[in-house]
Amino acid sequence: MFIIAGLGNPGMRYRKTRHNAGFEVIDLLAKRHQISMRKKDRQALFGLGQIGGEKVLLLKPMTYMNNSGESIAAWVRYYQCDPQSELLVLVDDVSLSPGVLRIRKKGSAGGHNGLKSIIACLGTEQFPRLRIGVGQAEPGDDMIGHVLGRMRKEDRIALDEAENLAAEAAALVANGDIDKAMNLYNKKEKKSQEG
Repeated sequence: MFIIAGLGNPGMRYRKTRHNAGFEVIDLLAKRHQISMRKKDRQALFGLGQIGGEKVLLLKPMTYMNNSGESIAAWVRYYQCDPQSELLVLVDDVSLSPGVLRIRKKGSAGGHNGLKSIIACLGTEQFPRLRIGVGQAEPGDDMIGHVLGRMRKEDRIALDEAENLAAEAAALVANGDIDKAMNLYNKKEKKSQEG
């Protein structure tokens, strides 16, 4: 079983916020691969299905972002998965511009509370993650307000495009092609024309 977990916050007030990019990619995967996401267990909304030749579990932890690891670790234990080869976490990233994707095989939390929770609950940083760029807060703006806020139209368009690509990349990773996914979807950010 390969687990694809998208991070976000449950509830209508958080829909389409920067922090829910992971949830949005899970919704795309569920729709594209006809996987029903109606069941709840182990503090998550989940769906079982197939992507390519791989059996997958799609997860949306309902614990709120900061406790995402509780649900993900419970599912990893239930299926006795190896996080290094049978888990992919989809997460927003404020250090990347809207629309930029970054796939890594392992790494630190990078200040992201959802990843901190997963690392703490799994006891390892050794799991793949696909970071989805949502852009930095403006100088002086509150970070919590930024990640829980909605985006400008042009940034939202870039994020929607990136989420589509993230769903494609996640399907590759689930089928054992993480290196190919990294080569195809890890793009360099465009440098500003200013200065």
